[in-house]
Amino acid sequence: MPPPGVPGWERPAVAWLFDLCPPDFRVYQVLRAHPLVLARVAREHMAAGIDACRAGLSSVRADLRDVVAAEVVEAAVGMYEREGARLTRLAREIELVGQALRGHRFVPRL
Repeated sequence: MPPPGVPGWERPAVAWLFDLCPPDFRVYQVLRAHPLVLARVAREHMAAGIDACRAGLSSVRADLRDVVAAEVVEAAVGMYEREGARLTRLAREIELVGQALRGHRFVPRL
């Protein structure tokens, strides 16, 4: 994605935000016409995914210990941990894109 301020950067930013949402969200005109609304919806969707990972991680051992092998339980734990970390990174990226859509200009730090 081109950095904010580069002509036309909003188009790939909007496409990326849509890619992070359920496909059915593309039918909503308000999301296509208002990138700030799309960024908010994407942020909410990502937060729900993060919450789901936390809930799954907190109960996966107890729920599965008697029905699958221990190594499968641990693989599921690892999956929840990795997915939670991935979604957390994406949530931060969505927040930065939302700030850029609001006109915030970022200054590189040394």
